[in-house]
Amino acid sequence: MNPDQSTTGSEIVRFAGVGEQAARAAGRLLLEHFRGSFGVALKGEIDLVTDIDLAAEQAIVSCLRAEFPDHAIIAEESHSRAGHGDVTWIIDPLDGTTNYAHGFPVFSVSIAVEVAGIVEWGMVHHPVLDESFIARRGAGARLNGAPIEVSRTDMLGESLLATGFPYDIRTSPDNNLDYFREFALRARGIRRAGSAALDLCYVAAGRFDGFWELKLNPWDCAAGYLMVREAGGLVTNLRGDFGSIYDRECLATNSKIHEPMMAVLREVRAARPAAE
Repeated sequence: MNPDQSTTGSEIVRFAGVGEQAARAAGRLLLEHFRGSFGVALKGEIDLVTDIDLAAEQAIVSCLRAEFPDHAIIAEESHSRAGHGDVTWIIDPLDGTTNYAHGFPVFSVSIAVEVAGIVEWGMVHHPVLDESFIARRGAGARLNGAPIEVSRTDMLGESLLATGFPYDIRTSPDNNLDYFREFALRARGIRRAGSAALDLCYVAAGRFDGFWELKLNPWDCAAGYLMVREAGGLVTNLRGDFGSIYDRECLATNSKIHEPMMAVLREVRAARPAAE
């Protein structure tokens, strides 16, 4: 397959159809077992994985492999070190595992497809609310079929922000707490819901005005970055450069509060001890 043709033609439409089918199947699986009995294991001191993460990932991978056996797959649980291909699927079968394991109903399935290094399509599905955020490069972003766009809030003090904390928060000094403190004092409010994929979609839909986070993985943000950009927002790293899904850090906003948020980030870094 010629990647250039796929980015503009029927191949992307086919990818989208299969990807949506896979995301919805995984969502049904998550709902079926939510607040039920399942195994939980530790990947790190506070980083969990459940039997359902693994089952949902297998369901998605099986669906994709049946249609696209030659495509590469990068997924959080069993394919996190897989290589890239001309077409690469980037999957988080359960974004918000800690929430899921505790019965807190904020979690999602995130699937994106990257063609020749460019994310062309993405979907984030919130099964509890039956909300499906879908974006295609150059064609906008939608929620359950209706177009969405970022907010028009232009004052940081009137903004509702979102963030998250890395799993090494107890051991690493680069843990987002200093950024959080300053934004908490300057924004109208901050929410920490536990699913970066949903946070990004909520920026795209105008529910949040901005989002920042550290130590992200591609599966956390591939679909979400596309969603924000297609909804009219801006995504960069914390120093203002174009936000790559491989950057590990993110600032996503409605664009109007991007520079005010950048100014706070710069101020916090400048105040850190020189040894950092």
